[in-house]
Amino acid sequence: MMQSTPPAVSRATPASAQYLTFLCDGEEYGVDIRRVQEVKGWDGVTRVPHTPPCVLGVMNLRGVIVPVINLRARFGLEVRAFDARTVVIVVRIQGPRGEKTTGVVVDGVSEVYALAADAVRAVPDLGGRADGACISGITMVGEKMVMILSIDELINSSIDSPSNQAGGVGR
Repeated sequence: MMQSTPPAVSRATPASAQYLTFLCDGEEYGVDIRRVQEVKGWDGVTRVPHTPPCVLGVMNLRGVIVPVINLRARFGLEVRAFDARTVVIVVRIQGPRGEKTTGVVVDGVSEVYALAADAVRAVPDLGGRADGACISGITMVGEKMVMILSIDELINSSIDSPSNQAGGVGR
């Protein structure tokens, strides 16, 4: 007997993209898997003075010094203690000075989904600035909603524009 696939999920084809999804404060977010370098368990960081509130510090990733951002703090959510499920998603982004590597701390990894090109819809007008949260689209996977992040915009605005950040940093 064949299992049915939720409508937004398909096998990877040239007209689809894969997204790594993760949880942050009970909501599910996705990032293009081609931008993900690796997923690591939380192991601490070295703090750096005078950084934006959402920047936890830096970590040494096989000889490369990588800034690490707390997504909860970046989104202005309640900061909580990290636990065994907390992970750092290491991503490669395009910045004003070329490609760079950054870590993003999230509550936990969820799934990898292959989404048809037309499955990701525009963010509706919510009367505010959803783009301030760097959401590039929304999709449905089965009965759950997944917000797709523009990882370049998220990281660049987190590091380069401290005035856009929420206060508080979970350490």
